[in-house]
Amino acid sequence: MHLTIVLFERLGLLLVIAFVLTRSPGFRSLLYREFRFKMAGLHACVFGLFGIAGTLTGVVIDSDFTVINTFVWNVEADQMVVSSSLVAIVIAGLLGGPVVGLGAGIIAGTHLFFLGGVGFLANSLVNPLTGLLAGFTARFFSQERVISPVKALFIGIFPPILLMHLLLIFDAQDRKMMELINTIGLPVVLSNSIAIAIFTAMIAIVLREQENEAAFATRQALTIVEEALPFLKEETFHKKAEGIADLFHARLKLAAVTVTNEKEVMAHKGLGGDHHHIGNPLRTSLSKRALTSQKILVAYSQTEIQCTHKNCPLESVIIIPMIEAQQTIGLIKLYFRKPQHIRPVEVMLAEGLFQLIANQLKTIKTEKLELHTRDAELNNLQAQINPHFLFNTLHMIAALFRKDPEKARYITIQLANFMRFNLKLVSAHLVSLEKETEHVKAYIEIIQTRFTGRMHIHFLQPQGISHLLIPPSTIQPLVENSVRHGLEHVSEGGKVEVKMERVDERIQISVRDNGRGFPESVLQQAGEAVLTEKQHGGTGLYNVNQRLMNLLGEEARLHVRNLPAGGSEVYFSIPYHEE
Repeated sequence: MHLTIVLFERLGLLLVIAFVLTRSPGFRSLLYREFRFKMAGLHACVFGLFGIAGTLTGVVIDSDFTVINTFVWNVEADQMVVSSSLVAIVIAGLLGGPVVGLGAGIIAGTHLFFLGGVGFLANSLVNPLTGLLAGFTARFFSQERVISPVKALFIGIFPPILLMHLLLIFDAQDRKMMELINTIGLPVVLSNSIAIAIFTAMIAIVLREQENEAAFATRQALTIVEEALPFLKEETFHKKAEGIADLFHARLKLAAVTVTNEKEVMAHKGLGGDHHHIGNPLRTSLSKRALTSQKILVAYSQTEIQCTHKNCPLESVIIIPMIEAQQTIGLIKLYFRKPQHIRPVEVMLAEGLFQLIANQLKTIKTEKLELHTRDAELNNLQAQINPHFLFNTLHMIAALFRKDPEKARYITIQLANFMRFNLKLVSAHLVSLEKETEHVKAYIEIIQTRFTGRMHIHFLQPQGISHLLIPPSTIQPLVENSVRHGLEHVSEGGKVEVKMERVDERIQISVRDNGRGFPESVLQQAGEAVLTEKQHGGTGLYNVNQRLMNLLGEEARLHVRNLPAGGSEVYFSIPYHEE
């Protein structure tokens, strides 16, 4: 009982050392099982020293079975060391595998070998054997992040039992060995297995802490980048820099934030504003290295920061490059008052911000490129003018000047209005319905004069909708389609009706004729695909449909149908709102 109490007291001290060890920077690589030979060697040394600490905090049993409570600095020939080194070696094997476990066991075993005493060969050999076996045992639990304390408790029973067997093998001639094993057996098994279980529980706690920190950093990074999106979309870098600096300083509660472009400081918020001025050129090697390397850099001293101001209150910094199209367009510098303020969670947060900002800048650039491409396509669609219509109208005006000069002048004015509207199409994506109807009426006047007696075009428009916006040259191509294709073979009595009416919260605009209608083979494709000129409409319906959907949304798309009494109808709707 006395030996058990003493071993647990010493293991308490050992677990304090273990707790400090779990807080070391390199310990996380073991938790995530990132194996590298250099790191494996380092971990083997650390756990080997931990094993030596377990020996030093062990106890010595004298020849008369008296427990000596002092720390183990030397051992007499008739004394035996009861070491706790197996705790460290088992953990080394479970976390680091056979290589780390064997390496740590060799270090701890070598120390026990030179201490000497009764059973020194068994004590020396059990450590590397335990490390090797624990490493291979860990492979059975490779799918688990950390072995559960219950499993660790069970695993921890076997190394002390292995020690007892080795003591019997190497010291079989010693009659007192059996009595000695009976004395130390149960206390060593209990203390070692329970200590290993506690250590694995500590590791699980550390892992949860790291995961919680990572989750917090991720959530914070996502929130900040979402709030930064309006600033990232700013056209001028100066506004972009000011918005980011203010946001990061307020949300992260930093000592200071500086945002730069490739050459100079564009914004600074926080401490050090008396010398971190806007317009200061980027001269330090740290800033230039961040620009060229496109990686996050961390400086833990004013010497690394290279600030020339003697009384600068900023002693450490994390530099985040801003990457757009694989080029560094600027830097975000997160300043701290003390190096100790840069914890792992701050570095994780910076890494998250770095990736998210790069992705956002890439998305913004892609959206701008798509917008410019769409604008170019819309401008191209809007600028189309049918040369045949122009030539036929000019011939008609020339003939009218001989028969009806007044009518000729009127039609010339209408043609000028029609042409002026078409030339202005490239400068506007949306126009008022009033302007659009003027364009359509000009076209109707020209067509009805040209086909006098052959067709009549009705235009019906309610009051109070002239202010609504519509893509330019939307109605006229529909009227032209009815004239050129629907009434192509009609010699008299042709009718086209342009009608606008309110339906719920939208204005429905329809163009219907009493012509031949759409062939069934192209009815479903009309407006959805580019048809040939002979297929009832050519590209006209398709161009109109694309403009409507791109500028007013899917609800504004064209609908095409044949009428039961003959002819066809093409209609669409636009949003209605009060002026």
